[in-house]
Amino acid sequence: MENSYPECQKCSTGVLVPLSDYGREGAAIRYKAWVCSNPECGFNIRIDNGEISFGKSVEPSQK
Repeated sequence: MENSYPECQKCSTGVLVPLSDYGREGAAIRYKAWVCSNPECGFNIRIDNGEISFGKSVEPSQK
């Protein structure tokens, strides 16, 4: 089965790919963020503490 991701509505060039994380207690949080695959676009949507946010910078963790 081939994975298909939604087209980025901001740039229409990239696709939105899911990112996962771990919560404070170590539980997996699937699809915490969706980020455009086009590095020049930078669009993202995230879930932080139960709130949806758009456009915050998504960068690799220093951990």
